[in-house]
Amino acid sequence: MGKISVAEIKELMKATGVGMMDCKKALEANDGDMDKAIEFLREKGLATQAKKSGRAAAEGIVTAVVNGNVGVLLEVNTETDFAANTDDIKNFVNDVANTIIEKNPADVEALKAEVISGGTVTVGDVLTELAGMKIRENIVIRRFVRMEGVLASYIHNGGSIGVMVKLDTELSGDAVTAIGKDVAMQSAALNAPYIKREDVPADVIEKEKEIMMAQMAEDPKMANKPEQVRAKIVDGKVGKYYSENCLLEQAFVKDDKLSVQGYVDAEAKKLGGTIAVVDVIRYERGEGIEKKEDNLADEVAKMIK
Repeated sequence: MGKISVAEIKELMKATGVGMMDCKKALEANDGDMDKAIEFLREKGLATQAKKSGRAAAEGIVTAVVNGNVGVLLEVNTETDFAANTDDIKNFVNDVANTIIEKNPADVEALKAEVISGGTVTVGDVLTELAGMKIRENIVIRRFVRMEGVLASYIHNGGSIGVMVKLDTELSGDAVTAIGKDVAMQSAALNAPYIKREDVPADVIEKEKEIMMAQMAEDPKMANKPEQVRAKIVDGKVGKYYSENCLLEQAFVKDDKLSVQGYVDAEAKKLGGTIAVVDVIRYERGEGIEKKEDNLADEVAKMIK
């Protein structure tokens, strides 16, 4: 393979949080294969799990609205946080959320064709006027999810993160909503990729085991231990993987003596019933949207030279 590019090194640095030269060596050792380079760095103990890409992203608002047994989680992006904080944008986002609740559109394009809640023109028409005449910025309805059932939500930091939680329970009332909100807050804070261990694909666990074995092979204290002993240690470490990556097995942020599942079960018992967390949707504002970074590529290129 040819010379590793600055862009590739930059991407690996963003994905792992590892320094430039280590990322360069990892890419060179793996012929530029990004996934193998990440695995290489993890095996060397230089990186933990790869960061989710695109944390930088655009401005805007994530909102959650629950009306009875119907709720919506919605993200609308703007170019600046100044625009996102105007009443015009806040009112538009709220009206769009209510439109989704009322009309149940299939996707964003269908949503734009619907008459906006409380108005006489379509969502698309309001969006065009808002972007072109009032805000004078590009405004994008990026994504939404509409849910039905026993729902609770949480919005962090004025709309930077939003979470919607669906519960399966025979219970009702404010106490149930409060439990759901606590689960949503946990998701907002720690962003577990899975709800429960059964959701983790088998191949993910096998790959984690391979990486753990490789890490022990690099550790002088562990390298000489019999393979069956190391395999047993790895099986124990898998439990830690679940406790970090499965929402219901994480330590509850309000009481770390309990898991999230333990908290939910204890509160449900107090109310005389059962509660199961069946779905959790988390939006982080701008997640996955590329945003211009100030000359990082130039900086990396200079360091390489």
